[in-house]
Amino acid sequence: MNLNQESINPSYMPVAYEYREIIDEQIIRKTRGRINFFCGEQGICDAEGSIKEMKEVSKKGIYILLDTGVEIRIDRIITLFGKPGAAYDEYDAYSNACMNCNGGEE
Repeated sequence: MNLNQESINPSYMPVAYEYREIIDEQIIRKTRGRINFFCGEQGICDAEGSIKEMKEVSKKGIYILLDTGVEIRIDRIITLFGKPGAAYDEYDAYSNACMNCNGGEE
């Protein structure tokens, strides 16, 4: 199954170089595990496998390709093998959104 649908935020957001370095390191180590990421209508998806390659797709962004055939845009990765990804802060803000409300009280 290929989960490369448009993400919640369809425009690609450049990621810090450190995330690309982490991905390169995981490719070299042939790490296998779970990746959580924002995906289309499902909201949050996960995939398991190892990263075969990281590639730039013209006018779409940078993607990783798993050995299972799943493609994930790197700016939508929440966690990569248990470590925070480029979209972790967005996920954290989303999960804490209710904490910012006061339940209708002033």
